[in-house]
Amino acid sequence: MNGILSFISKIDVVVAFIVKPIVIFLSAAVAFMMAYGVLTRSVMDQPVFGLEELVLMAAMWLYMLGAVLASRERSHLTADFVQVVCSNPTVIRFMHLVATAISLFMAVMFSTWAYDLMSWGIEKGQTTTVFHIPWYISQSSLFFASTLLVFYLIRDFFNDLQKLRGVAVE
Repeated sequence: MNGILSFISKIDVVVAFIVKPIVIFLSAAVAFMMAYGVLTRSVMDQPVFGLEELVLMAAMWLYMLGAVLASRERSHLTADFVQVVCSNPTVIRFMHLVATAISLFMAVMFSTWAYDLMSWGIEKGQTTTVFHIPWYISQSSLFFASTLLVFYLIRDFFNDLQKLRGVAVE
């Protein structure tokens, strides 16, 4: 199991190295485009056509990559009510394992759906109205993020399993 976690850790370093700068760039781009859009509409009374398309594409990728980083750091929202009800560490760790297994199952289902959506978008060839950007570019962000979510949930599952085993041995 340590070999799997070591391999996942190496991939994680590469993913973080790639995703973090993209998130920073997209955050700045979305903020700049929104400010520019507001400025041109309100001060110059000249809307920038197509800017909403670019903001939408960038925001979709920003949101999905932010979710990937939250999954990476395991900082997404959770409802850990088991710790309030029970003080037994073995039960708490077992429930964490169960929650991770359920999340993993749901993420695989979501990833399958996201792949189907992306494939459908490629098949239909729909584009945005102003710049004719293919819709599958934004739809692919769902598939990319859900695939990485599955990756991080596999890591979390093995970590939770290892923690549970550690408690059971003691």
